[in-house]
Amino acid sequence: MEKYYIGADIGGTTVKLGMFSHTGELLEKWEIPTRTENEGENILTDVAASIEEKRAEKNGNIMGIGVGVPGPITEDGTVLKCPNIHWPVFNVREKLVDLTGVGNVKIGNDANVAALGEMWKGGGRGYDSIVMVTLGTGVGGGIILGGKILTGTKGAGGEIGHIKVELEETDTCGCGGKGCLEQYSSATGIVRLAKKEMDARSSLAAIENLTAKDIFDAAKAGDEYAEAVVNKFAKYLGVALANIAHVVDPEAFVIGGGVSRAGDIIINKVEQYYNDNVLYALRDKNFHLAELGNDAGIYGAVRMVL
Repeated sequence: MEKYYIGADIGGTTVKLGMFSHTGELLEKWEIPTRTENEGENILTDVAASIEEKRAEKNGNIMGIGVGVPGPITEDGTVLKCPNIHWPVFNVREKLVDLTGVGNVKIGNDANVAALGEMWKGGGRGYDSIVMVTLGTGVGGGIILGGKILTGTKGAGGEIGHIKVELEETDTCGCGGKGCLEQYSSATGIVRLAKKEMDARSSLAAIENLTAKDIFDAAKAGDEYAEAVVNKFAKYLGVALANIAHVVDPEAFVIGGGVSRAGDIIINKVEQYYNDNVLYALRDKNFHLAELGNDAGIYGAVRMVL
């Protein structure tokens, strides 16, 4: 019988699953709905059933299952609540072992797991110590040191989006704090910056439903106000990554998420502000764009059990 490994990435709407060979080749991927009712009691049952269905179809053995979940996870696989999927505190690993009969099961925070995937098969290939920052609706992150996820004692290591970068901020972040990186360098954050003191002469002023893409496109086209907003976005992110580097000294940074599709304009500006704010010994790190997109989670999840 063939031997297979499963990577699962549990999100608020869908669970992404991938079946891999023992060499790490993605053989097939699919999705199932995330049923979050009743404290998400059906999620792992559905995952186990889907894995068994795929195993029977392939007539093989499942040798390991890795899972990324949207919340803090301790080393033993205990989730410390996941509001997005309504999970309380419980041991995810033990539950999935019981449901599948597979002993080789590992659980990680989804952002950390995605970082591991990018290090293995994506923008972080060739390194074993990276910091990944994901710029989407919010700002997520993952830290990989020596090929291993930096989990932290409460499973909350790598919460890059809530590093304080502006002590004078009066608006409140979604976490309840003020001045978090997420308020400036997420998709919603850069739009907030652009609207705050909108220059009527800017091409952005005529856009009713302004998006992060609009701002980056205008900056690339030479709109001075858009350029100033992008510079502010990049400065906050560059300073935050400099602060992280002073603690963990990674080999490289990988930038992903929807905002990263703006491309080199982000890499170039963030790298500039990063180098302006770190010790000499930490300058000139490698900066890369993420490559795996929505598949980073399943790659990282399976990497934990291979």
